[in-house]
Amino acid sequence: MLFMQNDVTSLPENIRGVHIHFVGIKGTGMAALVEILYHNGAIITGSDVSERFYTDEILEKLKIKALPFAKENITDKVQYVIYSSAYKTDKNPDLIEATSRNIPCLLYTQALGSYSGRAYSCGICGVHGKTSTTGLTGTILKELDLPAQVLAGSIINSFGGKCTYTSPLISSMQQDKKNIFVAETCEYQRHFMSFCPQKIILTSVESDHQDYYPTYEDIRNAFVEYIEKLPECGDLIYCADDKGACETVEIARKKRPDINYIPYGENADGNYKLVFGKVENEKNNFTLGKADYALKVPGRHEVLDACAAVALCCELLKTFGKNPQEYTKKIAQGLLNFSGGKRRSEITGHFTTKNGNDVIVIDDYGHHPTAVKTTLAGYKVFYSKRKIIVDFMSHTYSRTQALLKEFASSFDSADEVILHKIYSSARENPADFTITGKTLFEETKKCFKNASDVHYFEEILDAKDFVLAELEKKDKKYPDGYLFVTMGAGDNWKIGKAILETNKEAL
Repeated sequence: MLFMQNDVTSLPENIRGVHIHFVGIKGTGMAALVEILYHNGAIITGSDVSERFYTDEILEKLKIKALPFAKENITDKVQYVIYSSAYKTDKNPDLIEATSRNIPCLLYTQALGSYSGRAYSCGICGVHGKTSTTGLTGTILKELDLPAQVLAGSIINSFGGKCTYTSPLISSMQQDKKNIFVAETCEYQRHFMSFCPQKIILTSVESDHQDYYPTYEDIRNAFVEYIEKLPECGDLIYCADDKGACETVEIARKKRPDINYIPYGENADGNYKLVFGKVENEKNNFTLGKADYALKVPGRHEVLDACAAVALCCELLKTFGKNPQEYTKKIAQGLLNFSGGKRRSEITGHFTTKNGNDVIVIDDYGHHPTAVKTTLAGYKVFYSKRKIIVDFMSHTYSRTQALLKEFASSFDSADEVILHKIYSSARENPADFTITGKTLFEETKKCFKNASDVHYFEEILDAKDFVLAELEKKDKKYPDGYLFVTMGAGDNWKIGKAILETNKEAL
């Protein structure tokens, strides 16, 4: 079946029975969209690299196998192609073939935006906290009688090991504004501008993605443009504790005074003013407005994400004619049900060493200095009687170079730090930069409380024997044992996996 053009930016209203081929199907957002379109009746095929990713598990549950890239993947049956921005239409064999056949090709963000236009859609954005906030929102919505569908940027434990949640109350997503669609929306390359929001959560704004946004003002202005997409009387729910978010709101308010600006956090007034409580029994207790809540994941930043999620759910209840005060217990239960997501403070293992030391292994995606600092600070409070060893791998040369000082001073809450070479991005050439992993190592030693507790191993697994030896040491200062954290957007999670496998073999 041939088409006259391949530059469309929308999917058909009814996708049941429509054959859609995904190029880069293993990408987290791509796999999540696959889940949604598959359950809406589309026929799905896809291609990607052979390396196994955690998203392979999602695809296997749907009985979808990622094919190697090849022009043969594009048959007469393929009606639409959705592709990741990592692949180019003039270089990828699948996309070259689809283009030659005039098959409509949509970027992932265009397809997501098209889908969002047929529901009452809510976009969750910000430099930090998008995935956790989306997962928390979906976990609360599971407890509420609202017809909601949620797409997160990672596997969420409370979604049953998936990236998406669909309420049993949901009806067909064919131009039905009675359905709620909540999605994580990304600022990189202004991808979120394809989304059609009725409400937006803004968690934070600061300098990031320096390859696309050279200055803070550049990225801030992109968020302002996204906010301007809200309809008249649309809701912007923003973190009153984040300087960048507040600055962005002030600019947006001058351009769009017709929007409802709803703050949350310690510095907020109104229904979503936050008061932090005690951390007890591995729970973060807090009060939001007049209601008391608890969260089973560590970190003040996670509590702020929970506030954003509660605010959105309450505003949705109001929009759909319900009284949020009648749902306080259900919202509280949803928060307690949240246990994080893939690579978001994910406990990957727990074991006892030969010497009797108790060890918890955590993997986290934190790849910006602010995320590293706040996440480790949360662990320090939550696991106050454990020695924290963090293995960090910096992601992208441009980010490391632009934020070198910030990265170097972000490990205060750790007791030992292990660093590696920089994990590069396909969108940059390492030869264009003078900075290396050792540069970060030298800067970190200058900032850390004890320079001898900062270590460097060029390759990830070269640190394995060192870590195993450290975990065997007895330290009376830490009666509960150790917390070993792999952190970053690179692949240093492999050392955590190797440590766990070694101790499993020892048993």
